[in-house]
Amino acid sequence: MTQLNQEKCVACRRDSPPVEREEVAELHAQVSDWDLISEDGISKLDRVFKFNNFQHALDFTNEVGSLAESEGHHPRLTTEWGRVAVTWWTHKIRNLHRNDFVMAAKSDQIYRDLVADDT
Repeated sequence: MTQLNQEKCVACRRDSPPVEREEVAELHAQVSDWDLISEDGISKLDRVFKFNNFQHALDFTNEVGSLAESEGHHPRLTTEWGRVAVTWWTHKIRNLHRNDFVMAAKSDQIYRDLVADDT
């Protein structure tokens, strides 16, 4: 099985299928720090990352933003002092796609790398 953070996002269209319930369970196990939420009937992945200061939170936000641009898949990012909330879902299908789990795993890797650099 491929590590999710090694995968690339695939282009989605409005008729792209969302992940099935069984696949959600399998993929969520690989990004278990993320909460599965529903907002306005749309399934999403949500996580809050904690930092020691605003600069580290901003650095993380910029890294995730750069990743989103390179992959063509964009989250909701809320940056505050000491924390960044990240929410992934596929806007075109108004649901979860494998891409969202890939990007969650890549976000986790960015966080691990930044925290490791901070110690």
